[in-house]
Amino acid sequence: MTSAAPTTPAEYWDKYKPYRAEGEQPRPAAAAFDWTGLADGGPGAELLGTPATALDLGPAEGENAAFLARAGVEVTAVDFSAAQVERARLLWAGEPRLTFLHAEACAFLEEGTSRFDAIYSTWGAVWFTDPDELFPRVAARLAPGGVFAFSHREPVAGHYGAQQMGGKWLEGRESELTVWRWQYGPEQWADILKRHGFTAIHARVLPNPDPAALGTLLVTATVNP
Repeated sequence: MTSAAPTTPAEYWDKYKPYRAEGEQPRPAAAAFDWTGLADGGPGAELLGTPATALDLGPAEGENAAFLARAGVEVTAVDFSAAQVERARLLWAGEPRLTFLHAEACAFLEEGTSRFDAIYSTWGAVWFTDPDELFPRVAARLAPGGVFAFSHREPVAGHYGAQQMGGKWLEGRESELTVWRWQYGPEQWADILKRHGFTAIHARVLPNPDPAALGTLLVTATVNP
């Protein structure tokens, strides 16, 4: 029996990686912090500095969040997919420094007041949220001197800004459901971050080991004390 197609972006992510019962697949190792999704030995958690607290925006299975929690960081991980959150809670049950919450990123940032030493997104919410809505809220919740960092796929040349996402359940259904992702090159991201008050911006593309494949756009920034 074929499951019903999603009608909202959150439902799309519920179905993009459907719920898996505990034990159906080995738990991710969480042996390193991964920005690229490739076994390339690239940069790791050191880009976040030495945070006592961290916020993961769009953690999916939560492997990066679990890595930080095991290193002693108090991590809050927020995802707007109910299925992703439920799965992550099962995978990482028993990790005392790790909390998964079901919420949309902007709403979570808007409603709270506590600040985080690091806020990050690895191919997560930053890629799928309008930066003019997200970045002011991130800046308000980042502790002075804290690090904001994110990664997503390198954009195809000329395909910048809000782009419609394709793939299963989406193609041919644009009038029913559109999933947007915001993608820019390094200089464009730097300009947007500056406009929202961020400093110490470092934006670059990490090449893919496969020269025929796109690399990973990686950005770090901070806010003044």
